[in-house]
Amino acid sequence: MVLAGGQGSRLRPYTDDRPKPMVEIPGTGTPIIGHQLAWLAAEGVTDAVISCGHLAEVLQEWLDASELPLRVTTVVENEPLGRGGGLKYAAARLPDPALPWYATNGDIWTRFSLREMAAFHAERDAIATLALARPRIPWGAVETDEFGHVLDFIESPPSPYLINAGVYVFSSAFADLLPDHGDHERTTFPRLARERRLAGFPLPQGAYWRAIDTAKDLTEAAKELAGAAR
Repeated sequence: MVLAGGQGSRLRPYTDDRPKPMVEIPGTGTPIIGHQLAWLAAEGVTDAVISCGHLAEVLQEWLDASELPLRVTTVVENEPLGRGGGLKYAAARLPDPALPWYATNGDIWTRFSLREMAAFHAERDAIATLALARPRIPWGAVETDEFGHVLDFIESPPSPYLINAGVYVFSSAFADLLPDHGDHERTTFPRLARERRLAGFPLPQGAYWRAIDTAKDLTEAAKELAGAAR
């Protein structure tokens, strides 16, 4: 499942006439959702449900006009249900609700093995597993000693903390635990964490990951893509 219903207010003016997943990565001619579907298909996914909201018709028109690498179904929320409610509403359209399923936020551009994440999820008998990333801090860091002497300046160091990378594996029972309205990250996830049924899968060393939230993220993603192509 791809969650593609957000308004993408921090990406304006790009999102004035299209949903965030339809914003193109500069230099590729392909929107974020196109890169996501290609990655999912390469990882063996055969069916995708796309949960739409803001300017859903723009996304649906692109899907209808494109040669897609997998089967796609779109679900449109008639009213805002929140992230958890939207997940639950769209989960009803999964082709086989008895099987575990992947989900990803519609603004994530990443490459890593979903099969390894699924195996990790199964080994821990989890209800839900989150991919965890260690992003780079966007500011320069200053290293000091115990006396307050500046030792070094470090440009964009890795964060000391792992964050939710916006990619998930869910067991079939997960949908029933979601709220009809509201945010599952404030309800379902904390509950599963207390019960030790929520797992965290650190992205492998060197795996590419970026959330496309701002115009700067678009520019950086284009630079990284150009660098990888050299």
